[in-house]
Amino acid sequence: MNETARILSVSYDEVLLRTRQMLLEREGYQVVSSFGFMPSLRHCKEGGFSLFILGHSIPQFDKQELVKTFRESCAAPVISLLRTGEQLVDDADYHIQPDPEPLVRLVSRIVGQTTAA
Repeated sequence: MNETARILSVSYDEVLLRTRQMLLEREGYQVVSSFGFMPSLRHCKEGGFSLFILGHSIPQFDKQELVKTFRESCAAPVISLLRTGEQLVDDADYHIQPDPEPLVRLVSRIVGQTTAA
């Protein structure tokens, strides 16, 4: 059995952050939720993450800065959840809409775990 993936989930919307955490924990992942820019940078620098998820509530400039910091601290892939009409300029590895089912499938594929149907 694979070690449980550790995911850093970042958002500027507390309700969405908690919802994403519950969704991912239900799938068996260890989730560190971070609200806001500076707390997210601190968590990132702690390291040990398998994946980063940037919520669609984060402004484009902040996403770019977070990805840059993630890249300096860890080689884990980055998923950027998109706002409608948002451009793909944040240098994330994956860009998807914030729908729960596609997110869970993508996370599963990235970390190499299978989830129950």
